[in-house]
Amino acid sequence: MKFDMGSTTLGTLSKGTQGSHDDLGSLVKELVRAVEPLEGKFNGRGRVAFDSFKQRTDEVAAELNSSLAKILEGQGEMDLAFHTGDEEAGQNASQSEGKSSFDRARFSGQA
Repeated sequence: MKFDMGSTTLGTLSKGTQGSHDDLGSLVKELVRAVEPLEGKFNGRGRVAFDSFKQRTDEVAAELNSSLAKILEGQGEMDLAFHTGDEEAGQNASQSEGKSSFDRARFSGQA
């Protein structure tokens, strides 16, 4: 059984980020629904800010989801690079070992 914590770390991170990505847009919309009872209770600048946020809910959710999608893409590319590098390192080590001559090595008498 091969256990290499490094090889699973990015995959685990990506799964967690994917879950956040799936939930984020709906959480923004849920926030707007939760503050609906406050609508009409603000005046002046507070009302303008509240109305602006409410109108931009879909845009905010889309921007957040887009940002997380880019993070997921980066995590996937890092995971691929890690696994490719790990595989290449293993192949290089095997090739180097195959070219090495251990016939002349003397291990007897050494502590």
